[in-house]
Amino acid sequence: MDKSKEIEKLAKRIKSLRIEKGYSSYENFAFDNKIHRAQYGRYETGTDMQFTSLLRIAEAFDMTLEEFFSKGFD
Repeated sequence: MDKSKEIEKLAKRIKSLRIEKGYSSYENFAFDNKIHRAQYGRYETGTDMQFTSLLRIAEAFDMTLEEFFSKGFD
């Protein structure tokens, strides 16, 4: 498994979910969900993250991990 490709898929999924929620700005989404703006921005560009951060992101999208990973990881 190519970890960098999987992290890239994760970043794309996070960004697409933010846009689906109606946020054109990652900064506004991060602020509204009490996530550190710079750190959230790094997640959207492909920085690896801790599992607890992934849980927080999924929670911000009102999703379970199963729902989160249901698209974009084929």
